[in-house]
Amino acid sequence: MSEPSDAAHPGSADPVAPDPVPVDADPTGAGAADADPVRTALLAALVELERHVGEQGFDQGPRLFALVRTDDLVAAEPALAEHLGLRSTAEGGFPEALTPVEQEFTPGADLVGALSRIEWPPSVDGCALACERSFLPAGDQAAEVPDDPDEATAFVAEHPDRQDVRVVVGVLRTGHRHGVARLVSHPEDLLGGSDLVPGLAEVLAYTLHPDEGPHGPDHRPHPAAEEPRE
Repeated sequence: MSEPSDAAHPGSADPVAPDPVPVDADPTGAGAADADPVRTALLAALVELERHVGEQGFDQGPRLFALVRTDDLVAAEPALAEHLGLRSTAEGGFPEALTPVEQEFTPGADLVGALSRIEWPPSVDGCALACERSFLPAGDQAAEVPDDPDEATAFVAEHPDRQDVRVVVGVLRTGHRHGVARLVSHPEDLLGGSDLVPGLAEVLAYTLHPDEGPHGPDHRPHPAAEEPRE
């Protein structure tokens, strides 16, 4: 699996919420009944991203994506949109559809630290992160986990009951957030939830609104992320 630093401490934030639900293969299909097209579009983008990342199997490092409204991308870059086969809402595309744009991202061991230094330009409507995590199922094992974060990481990584999972979490400037997950032990099932990995979602939301941290405006300088690329 990915580096041990990606392991989650079961005593803090579980990488998969206790009540994730199966995700439809096509959240935008005829059976979609969600009254919120933005939420549906975010879920559809995450499902597609998980499928895209999954084509290279497990044992991958974290991958970061900007999320841009397809209508805006079609209007700003019509030639690129045609090359990618994108359709605006006026052309029959799904309302509020999002186009993911992968970014160059090499966080090293400190994933949260690397994310917290990102500030997206206004043209980016949201962002998503795909990463692999290790965790222990809820139970007696949690009491055995060391308090020291590094020791806890090693303990979880070496435990025989460890579960490995790929998660894709996305947030939007509108406040919408969602996540999908696929367990290595059950690759046929895709699970999802609006609060799947709350800690990771909070960090991603901070990159979109760096001046609205939990303690008020943050005046530390943040290097701007690159504009979306082809």
